[in-house]
Amino acid sequence: MKVVYFTHSLASCWNHGNAHFLRGVLRDLVRRGHEVEVFEPAGAWSLQNLLADHGPEGLAAYRAAYPELSSTAFGPQFDPAEALDGADLVIVHEWNEPALVAEIGKARARGGRFTLLFHDTHHRAVSEPDAIRAFDLSGYDGVLAFGETLAEVYRRWGWEGRVFVWHEAADIVLFHPPLQDGDRSGLVWIGNWGDGERTAELEAFLMAPARAAGLPLDIYGVRYPAEAKAMLARYGVNYRGWLPNARAPEVFARHLATVHVPRRFYVEVLPGIPTIRVFEALACGIPLVSAPWADSENLFRPGQDFLFARDGAEMARHLRALAADPDLRAGLVASGLETIRARHTCAHRVDELLAVYARLNATAATPAAKQHETA
Repeated sequence: MKVVYFTHSLASCWNHGNAHFLRGVLRDLVRRGHEVEVFEPAGAWSLQNLLADHGPEGLAAYRAAYPELSSTAFGPQFDPAEALDGADLVIVHEWNEPALVAEIGKARARGGRFTLLFHDTHHRAVSEPDAIRAFDLSGYDGVLAFGETLAEVYRRWGWEGRVFVWHEAADIVLFHPPLQDGDRSGLVWIGNWGDGERTAELEAFLMAPARAAGLPLDIYGVRYPAEAKAMLARYGVNYRGWLPNARAPEVFARHLATVHVPRRFYVEVLPGIPTIRVFEALACGIPLVSAPWADSENLFRPGQDFLFARDGAEMARHLRALAADPDLRAGLVASGLETIRARHTCAHRVDELLAVYARLNATAATPAAKQHETA
């Protein structure tokens, strides 16, 4: 089968978390013998920022970890017809220009002999609904939504029966415990500062508890403004800057534990959707403590796979307990690994994707007959 994916960037994970999951899924498809082609816009925002900060060397970790993957950059005069030629399954990520999304949909509606899916991995459907509803998805066969609450938004927009929950997952070829465990110390948090979506939460559930527990804290990420760096300095945090996602396993392996602090939208408006960092951390065998979020889809076993902290004081207690109790750490690691390997690997998601493809082709072998309205 030939799979074509239109992404913002495959090469860059600079403030682009979808690249993590996409790399793992595409690698699994390649290993199963499928033909994979990836297209991304020339001058993609994420890639340009990576190159500006780190130069071409910033791509070295990705290229070393994923030698089987590559992508084709396209310019403003790009005609997707050639890219779509011979495709069986085409997936278009929501971080693409509306004009491109519409043009690919028109190609499908005009008789394209491929199954066409829109892939949404962001909270914009609730935080900026007009931005998502501006996409012309009338030629699309279905939507892949990275959580049930997001899928429900699309059902309300008329996609009942053609929106499929497709959670992110860990690429366990790369994300796994170290072959030989070494010395571990302190806490690590890998995440971007963003647009103030969780400033108060990061202080309450990460920086203050780490200091209260007496544990050094390393933070990796981008888009930290001066005021954020000042806050980190007040708490004695070691700010390490950008980390290529392909190097995250080695960083996890040096630390005692990590913390999950979800963005506010995933707590209040789109519950049940963890970030990919949760999957990746558990896959790497590092104990994790999480700020509150509703695991409404029962993806994990809270209290076994990781610990929940209802407030900063409880977070500090959990961190002290982890530092003092090797058996507690070992139990969380074993349970978290068990859940990831049983349910949440990129191979599991490829199985789900192929099942969606088979279902859609079993019910409609012709171009999208039903026009879906997103307005």
